[in-house]
Amino acid sequence: MRCPPSHHIVYGTLHDYLTGEELVDTDDERTRQDLARMMVEEKGYAKEDLEPRRCIETLFATEFVRSNITLTVSLEGKRIMVIRYAPGSLVSRERSAIAAARVMEEEYQIPLAVVTNGRDAELLDTTNGKVLQTGMAAIPDCRKARELLPGLVFRERLDDTKRERELRILNAFDVEICCRK
Repeated sequence: MRCPPSHHIVYGTLHDYLTGEELVDTDDERTRQDLARMMVEEKGYAKEDLEPRRCIETLFATEFVRSNITLTVSLEGKRIMVIRYAPGSLVSRERSAIAAARVMEEEYQIPLAVVTNGRDAELLDTTNGKVLQTGMAAIPDCRKARELLPGLVFRERLDDTKRERELRILNAFDVEICCRK
């Protein structure tokens, strides 16, 4: 069980909705659990379609950063969407979510990304970075995602230069300066 940064109020532990894993109970973790529950109970995804807590690790200019992906959504054997939760402004999270979707997979780029603060959300096209829809209803339910699937573009892996650029963006956006001692 990972310990959260010291500025979080810890209530004890809770069990992950998707995996049953014991996690540290914080306000942010409760919101992440609510998102997972919503994806299954309201949006119709199977628990097996959702992968929690994937991460991408980067090291640039002596800054090691672990970028967390709240949920990764798969359908028909392909990862189609990443969901990144963080409190606060959505617009400030867009670029890092797009970068994560572009580099997470070795073989292809994930076509959709969602940024959410638990109350609002934006659905992003990772090919061009455009906001497709806003609001929590913008997160496609499983039926809608299956309808979108044939039209989604799974671009091939970025070349090494472009991939490094996206990793640098992810590193810069996700460094946690507030938690340094």
